[in-house]
Amino acid sequence: MKIAMIGTGYVGLVTGTCFAESGNEVTCVDVNVNKIEQLKMGEIPIYEPGLTELVARNSAAGRLQFTSTPAEAITGAKCVFLAVGTPQRDDGSADLRILWGALESIASFLSKDVVVVIKSTVPVGTNAAAARRLRELTGRDVDVASNPEFLKEGSAIDDFTRPDRVVVGVTRPECGAVLHELYKPFLRTENPFLVMNLESAEMTKYVANCLLATKISFINEMANLCEKVGADINHVRKGIGHDERIGFSFLFPGVGYGGSCFPKDVRALISVAARSGLSSRILQSVDDVNAAQKDVLFRKLRSHFDGILATRTIAIWGLAFKPRTDDIREAPSLVLIDHLLKEGAKVRVHDPVAMENVRSIYGDKLTYCSHPYDALDGADALAIVTEWSAFRNPDFNLIRQKLRSPLIFDGRNLFDPDMMRQLGFDYSGIGLESRQTKANY
Repeated sequence: MKIAMIGTGYVGLVTGTCFAESGNEVTCVDVNVNKIEQLKMGEIPIYEPGLTELVARNSAAGRLQFTSTPAEAITGAKCVFLAVGTPQRDDGSADLRILWGALESIASFLSKDVVVVIKSTVPVGTNAAAARRLRELTGRDVDVASNPEFLKEGSAIDDFTRPDRVVVGVTRPECGAVLHELYKPFLRTENPFLVMNLESAEMTKYVANCLLATKISFINEMANLCEKVGADINHVRKGIGHDERIGFSFLFPGVGYGGSCFPKDVRALISVAARSGLSSRILQSVDDVNAAQKDVLFRKLRSHFDGILATRTIAIWGLAFKPRTDDIREAPSLVLIDHLLKEGAKVRVHDPVAMENVRSIYGDKLTYCSHPYDALDGADALAIVTEWSAFRNPDFNLIRQKLRSPLIFDGRNLFDPDMMRQLGFDYSGIGLESRQTKANY
């Protein structure tokens, strides 16, 4: 099948490449000419494990091409996917100007039997509005389908090629059949292909992300309460997670969620509710709790040093909002860095892949260390913000030697508190009691 992918951001590049891997002829389009030239040379603008190799293989086979000219990509395409940005406005709503501009740029090249598929995360009613706009631009009815993405940064290729479900919203069964044929190679384990109306598909994306964000804010709030009452969130998490109605997914306490999806989608759905005359009290609380949780490591550091951080040097391990990505959008690390710099502290940072993105924001205000242990040199404390695998089994003797004092504030609960005390560390996690009670009877 000939496919055009409008937008070569995270979603568009991964989706287009995976469709090419299954034998389709895919052309990815972007208005950024420099990005297109980089992609043609095999330079990938994002960090995603396995993506560089996949792009190279399909480009060499001629199944994956890149262009800044819509006409050559769209003419004769059976499916035209829109995977463009829908950034957040100041009021929390989604900014759809890029989407509307993309529709106008492709309209004159669309074939009569084409299916325009909106993969961008958009408010309810956007797909129907897009169909009306294309009718104005082309003078005929154009099939528009909603196909929300559920990719996790760091495991996007696996998520796409082994989806737990594929969701499409259509107005005609024939459109669903076209998309089912396209996705069939990825559904061989009988995972469901769910067809619904446009509005339900649009809502499915928002509701999924908002529910996951709710679980994160809930467990973080409970972790903070555990610290106050002498409970241990790790024990509590196990106590509730074995209830099959609850489960363990997204019940790991930490320093809050970030990235391009959860914060934006929670606020966007709050905005949708407000425009519908409803007050979204749960989601507003989710957003508020998450904002407060991003301050938790700073509060702990400030309290430990009696409110005086101007003479201190703090080492930070982990800058990306999650492991296996270089994405720092809404990352908790940035909140911590901003607080520390405002207090006059010196900050030494390390991340396996995200340091250049952070450097583009802070310049020479930070000390960037290519090795995690280098960040500890002369530091008064270590703050762990991102749970990279490389941080899980470090050389604790070396850490203790390099730090001015054996002080660790762990925002991801990577280590066992009893073990850390035995090793001579002053260790503070999230939601952990000061002295664990052994529970293995």
